[in-house]
Amino acid sequence: MARLLRPGLRSIIVSQLRSASDHQMGSLGGGAGKGGGAGGSIREAGGAMGKKQAAEEELYFRRKEQEQMAALKQHHQDEIEHHKKEIERMQREIDRHKGKIRMLKHDD
Repeated sequence: MARLLRPGLRSIIVSQLRSASDHQMGSLGGGAGKGGGAGGSIREAGGAMGKKQAAEEELYFRRKEQEQMAALKQHHQDEIEHHKKEIERMQREIDRHKGKIRMLKHDD
């Protein structure tokens, strides 16, 4: 739709949309319906307590995300270690088969 509009009109509409979304979002903990919707009576009241709760929630989710990332990283490290062991096991099997081939050549 934006391609069909003239450049001047398009920029006006885009700026209006941005302004509307900024106004609707407000600041975190600023009251009901702002910062992701109502979050209980403290958040609905707004003010310092609402902002504090919003900051604590942000911190909680940031820590939760860090824990998940650490667990994912550990999982990948474990997978790498497992595959290295598999490579070593397969290399021993290859060497064993090569030894059998050498033994068969000596029997000829």
